[in-house]
Amino acid sequence: MGKNTAVRRLDLGYFIRPASETGGPQPRVEPVLAYLVQHDQGLILFDTGIGSADSETEAHYRPQRRALQEALSAAGVTLGDISLVVNCHLHFDHCGGNPLLGGKPILVQEVELATARRGNYTIDELVDFPGASYEELAGETEVWPGVWIIPTPGHTQGHQSLVLRQGDGTVILAGQAHDFASQFASAQLARQAALHGVEQPLPDYEHWLERLADFNPRRVLFAHDCSIWEPSHSNF
Repeated sequence: MGKNTAVRRLDLGYFIRPASETGGPQPRVEPVLAYLVQHDQGLILFDTGIGSADSETEAHYRPQRRALQEALSAAGVTLGDISLVVNCHLHFDHCGGNPLLGGKPILVQEVELATARRGNYTIDELVDFPGASYEELAGETEVWPGVWIIPTPGHTQGHQSLVLRQGDGTVILAGQAHDFASQFASAQLARQAALHGVEQPLPDYEHWLERLADFNPRRVLFAHDCSIWEPSHSNF
């Protein structure tokens, strides 16, 4: 399954993470990336870009947006071509284009949607809008043949990643499960050291890495990092 699955990255702009959130003396410019997945059963859009926010949030992050319609057009598709929407989570820089996709099924973990609807979490208008059609998930789900949604909590309790079986290996769209590919690599090495019986102390790592490892991923892609993780033994 999945031999005809293809993934295309979409550039949807960037924002400026202030120094108070970077852990260092300088702010950091971070890309906002979405992914278009072509499958035999249709098109999946993983994340939808930066939504309009209140003035305080705009001043804090200074987002620079690329219109979703423009990014899709560059990929040769339109909003109407999208079959499913998957958000890794519902912060405003990941679900900003959702209101443009009213009537399309949006797959989200039920705990994520419940948290978003309690308020003080995201921009409310990006969650409940005319035509919003959620399919709430309670854990792991195989959406289509060769396409899985896997819970990867941490950044938010309801964060999820998309796993795609392809003819030449598995690709994982990890969203913001880790901010950077290098962080994912470090967590993978911590897991490997633990499995090899290396004496403690060792770094902690996310329990769901065990599940992702079951898929033997060939590549892992992220929402705020243009770098791509590949296993150290990869020949690609």
